[in-house]
Amino acid sequence: MSNKSVIRDVFKHVGETVTIGSWINNKRSSGKIQFLQLRDGSGYIQGVVVKSEVTEEVWDAAKSLTQESSLYVTGIIREEPRSASGYEMSVTGIEVIHITENYPITPKEHGVDFLMDHRHLWLRSNKQRAILVIRAEIIRSVREFFDTNGFTLVDPPILTPTSAEGTTNLFHTKYFDEDAYLTQSGQLYMEAAAMALGKVYSFGPTFRAEKSKTRRHLIEFWMIEPEMAFTDHEESLRVQENFISYVVQSVLKNCRTELEAVGRDVSKLEQIQAPFPRITYDEAIEFLHGKGFDIPWGDDFGAPHETAIAESHDKPVFITHYPVGIKSFYMKPDPTRPEVVLCADMIAPEGYGEIIGGSQRIDDQALLEERFKEHNLSLETYQWYMDLRKYGSVPHSGFGLGLERTVAWICGLDHVRETIAFPRTLYRLYP
Repeated sequence: MSNKSVIRDVFKHVGETVTIGSWINNKRSSGKIQFLQLRDGSGYIQGVVVKSEVTEEVWDAAKSLTQESSLYVTGIIREEPRSASGYEMSVTGIEVIHITENYPITPKEHGVDFLMDHRHLWLRSNKQRAILVIRAEIIRSVREFFDTNGFTLVDPPILTPTSAEGTTNLFHTKYFDEDAYLTQSGQLYMEAAAMALGKVYSFGPTFRAEKSKTRRHLIEFWMIEPEMAFTDHEESLRVQENFISYVVQSVLKNCRTELEAVGRDVSKLEQIQAPFPRITYDEAIEFLHGKGFDIPWGDDFGAPHETAIAESHDKPVFITHYPVGIKSFYMKPDPTRPEVVLCADMIAPEGYGEIIGGSQRIDDQALLEERFKEHNLSLETYQWYMDLRKYGSVPHSGFGLGLERTVAWICGLDHVRETIAFPRTLYRLYP
């Protein structure tokens, strides 16, 4: 009886006979030899079936296999320097599980809509599988970074009574007899958690009912939102750059094969080491004017502006000290210059745009009450948030990282729709 193995572990079984549950990724034959390209989710290996070395039954079984047919394949593992994995299997036995007919995604080119309609099958392709493995490594390293740096994971609610950013871009639902909304950020709740636990982070799904069709937007996406008590803006920036460096270096270390499968130029990622360059909003405006952009002071940056700024750096760049008017109500003004806030957006290189937004939060009760009035926010709905300033208020800062944009940047993808297994975009709720 042969050992069961997975393709990822075949290096442990050189010279041994093993059985692997797998699918046929592709197949070719040259008369008396059949080459089976096998995949099992953990990796890829070529199975070689030589007519003179197997029974007629095994030969015929190999012949019957079509793209995406499933089988248990048994054979001897040997080293093969010419193969991508460095190993190959000399097939001795085949047990067919299921023969697939008319698999829709053939090796020819297909349009994006067709592939998205068949997303449940498209995930099986080499590139899509590699993206999901890289995404999983990013998630693992995010958790590892925070878990080993004194942060506690806290889960904020997904159903919320309203939103501090207004409800226009929120999904509305009924909570029995009350109105409720799907969350677009757990940040305010995380501020409360930081007052209990010091340093916290959340990692969960968020939802924006924004009718946006750009390559950077999804309707349902995942956010990492740390909040830190007794932490100022400058200290928060240091955490952010160390965090991003850690994640990128983890992917480089653990996902070389997958980065190759997505065609990523890893030399660009190898440069991602803290510290990161910083420019103020004022300097960014001046820089953009020099590049021929007509943007007045006080306007927010769009994708073309962010790209132009990012192009002059080979690492992510912080843009700090934005005007009060274009940032969220809870951001702390710069005490030396109250018309700007102690905040930063981190812009990824290569045109991937903002991946982190963060700031020091207002910790003064009177100023926060003033902001509530300016933004017409209901003090009643947010009394709990105000309580954080009323009972033991401290300087605190936090930020939010969009997971899918980060995956798109690290993988070098054109569009965020490939960064999550089943994307929810403006016109897509299936599959």
